[in-house]
Amino acid sequence: MDLPLTAAVVSHLEVLTDAGSTNEILSERARESFSSPHLSVLLTDNQTAGRGRLGRSWTAAPGASLAVSVLLRRLPSADARGWIPLAAGVAMADAIAEQLPDHAVAVKWPNDVLVDGRKICGILAQATQDAVVVGTGVNTAMTASQLPVPTATSFAVIGVEVDADRLLATYLRALDQLVADLAAAGDAVASGLHAAASERCATIGLDVKVLLPGDSVLVGTATALDADGRLLVLSEGSVRPISAGDVVHVLSLIHI
Repeated sequence: MDLPLTAAVVSHLEVLTDAGSTNEILSERARESFSSPHLSVLLTDNQTAGRGRLGRSWTAAPGASLAVSVLLRRLPSADARGWIPLAAGVAMADAIAEQLPDHAVAVKWPNDVLVDGRKICGILAQATQDAVVVGTGVNTAMTASQLPVPTATSFAVIGVEVDADRLLATYLRALDQLVADLAAAGDAVASGLHAAASERCATIGLDVKVLLPGDSVLVGTATALDADGRLLVLSEGSVRPISAGDVVHVLSLIHI
């Protein structure tokens, strides 16, 4: 895989023929050694043991998707690090939108990117002792018969051949800048990330069903993101801030 634009953005780029989980491999390297610098990137188009939120397994046919993990060492304060997955969502949404100008591209809280209401990318951030690894899985060449659920999509299904090098370079450059701005400003409101994520968040304004830790369910209307990146849900006359949960867009039935 020839990726000159991506190589020019990152500090280290490694392309694997196949991998169990790019996030796990890069996280282990970060724990074992400081030799992996900020913006080290590991990717493959054949991930065999990927993981999503809540430990869910994620696999795809070889060549059907792109699994990309990036190591972030230049981090914001601990209080602001919860914004990193949303920063990745904003960066990836913009990178995808650049190649799909005639389609609606948005972020689904907290960790998906949608095209025309269907999931094209998932995001998972994992913290090590002094770094964060952000993994993304983008459905690139996945055919309609290979889609994991009816509410998913891919570049191929849309009828567009993705320029993977440009997609990755745009995404990684934007993610690095968003996280750097967050670190410099101290919080997401001051850095502009809160506004950017709110603008791109398809969840805001929709009726949602949230499966909360402990298997309780909250039904209501998503109204906004708060200053900590939590989803605010109006339910039975009161607003609940949600920091973790499995979200369904009730009207569109899009599920994380």
